[in-house]
Amino acid sequence: MTRLLHASVAGAVDVIEADGYVFATPENLAAMSGQMKDFFDRCYYPALERINGRPYAVLVCAGSDGQNAVRQIDRIATGWRLRRVAEPLIVCTHAQTPEAILAPKTVAAADLERCRESGRALAAGLALGVF
Repeated sequence: MTRLLHASVAGAVDVIEADGYVFATPENLAAMSGQMKDFFDRCYYPALERINGRPYAVLVCAGSDGQNAVRQIDRIATGWRLRRVAEPLIVCTHAQTPEAILAPKTVAAADLERCRESGRALAAGLALGVF
């Protein structure tokens, strides 16, 4: 079963009960979003040593780079002893002006499909017992 949970409502029980994870976040000020950071802050210690070895993937929507958000998530996942099973997927909006940064974003169909495929690959690996 696949569950889609916003970081603001996901809790430690959700993390512990899941077989794998796709962590998706916008990049804000060269970092993962505050809501994603809050999720990790609330869930890290309750899940520590209870989810070792589980697979994860990372999706980041960034204005220019996204690498720091990926690094932050990877560091937390390393502490949880998770196993990254796909290269991070970064969708770059190239929003560089205040107006572009504040404007609603439209993610291209091809990028949305890349994100879906990342999720499908993780789900397939779990279903097949690869992970």
